[in-house]
Amino acid sequence: MSTAVLIDTKPPKQNASEVEIKGEPRPSSAQRAWLSRGLNQPGGKLPLFDESGQRVSPRTVQSSIDQGWAEPWFANPTKPDWLVCKLTDRGRSVLRRR
Repeated sequence: MSTAVLIDTKPPKQNASEVEIKGEPRPSSAQRAWLSRGLNQPGGKLPLFDESGQRVSPRTVQSSIDQGWAEPWFANPTKPDWLVCKLTDRGRSVLRRR
C-alpha cells in the first residue's frame, strides 16, 4: 500500500501590514494614518487620540514601535498606561515610500 503526500505550493497569505516593500514591512492603513500625523509635529510627537477623538489603538502603537517606526518618548504621569511616542527616522522613511 502506498502513501500519498500532499504539499501546498501556494505562498502563505499575508496581512497588509506584513507585505514587504524592498525587504521592509509596510504600515497598515491605521499605522500610516497615525504615523503621518507626527510628520508636522515638533519632535515628531505622535497623538494619543485620532481625528475623531478616540484613543489610538494600543495595538497600532505597539506594532509601530516593534517595527521601529515609532519610539516611546516619555512617561505620561497622569496616565502611566498611555504611551507617548514620537516618529523615528525609519518611520519617516517608510512614510515616504508608497
